[in-house]
Amino acid sequence: MGIIVKTREEIELMRESALIVSKTLGMLAPEVKPGVTTLQLDKLAEEFIRDHGAIPGFLGLYDFPNTLCMSPNAQVVHGIPNDKPLEEGDIISIDCGAVKNDFYGDHAYTFPVGEVSPEVERLLKVTKESLYVGIAQFKVNNRIGDVGYAIQKFTEDAGYGVVRELVGHGLGRKMHEDPEMPNYGRRGKGKKFIEGMVVAIEPMTNMGTHRIKQLQDGWTILTADGKPSAHFEHDVAIIDGKPEILSTFKYIYQALGIESDEEDAFRQELLAV
Repeated sequence: MGIIVKTREEIELMRESALIVSKTLGMLAPEVKPGVTTLQLDKLAEEFIRDHGAIPGFLGLYDFPNTLCMSPNAQVVHGIPNDKPLEEGDIISIDCGAVKNDFYGDHAYTFPVGEVSPEVERLLKVTKESLYVGIAQFKVNNRIGDVGYAIQKFTEDAGYGVVRELVGHGLGRKMHEDPEMPNYGRRGKGKKFIEGMVVAIEPMTNMGTHRIKQLQDGWTILTADGKPSAHFEHDVAIIDGKPEILSTFKYIYQALGIESDEEDAFRQELLAV
């Protein structure tokens, strides 16, 4: 297919789609607590997305049955919402997509459910930090391997496993466009980044082995050793040669009373939330 470069106008339309996803995750943030089911959260998300003039990006995509991919604990990605209540100490990766103006937004955040162990808290922290380490390498004249190498080194230096089989991707009028964006790689290898590219960068980090397995439902991906996995994702464009984050976690942070400036270096104009 080849890389589909976006105009500035198209990138701003994609920012709208990305921010609908961001606002959906922000709406869900205070609802993620012990006793709630992932199916209840899924219903809230579908209503919210439709109320904001968009349609759920995952619902029916490749025949996926729901609005959200909900992956608790040892589930890496693509978990199907169900009626099992979340419990204190769980973590839950919520991956969400929305389509507006014919463009997709797609990003993810792993939430703690109540209080989590220090070991799990560190996994979440390192995985989220690795996302920004990777984003910093997404700039004109760098290559796919530069992003993958940066994420892999940061993550493996912390003692974690980097999932190989699942990768980030180009984003646009389709959910998955060229190029694939692995979270591992060699510096200087792969396709060169150019002005106007838009990708979803999404580290998937396991507390133990990088190896995974799939459930018989054909969707749910688990860690091979049953240890927890974390997943964070942003939509990022190259504007004026540098990475510009189109999505944001700031709605989540606002809902949860968290202060953070982690995204500010990757935004030409600071987001008013």
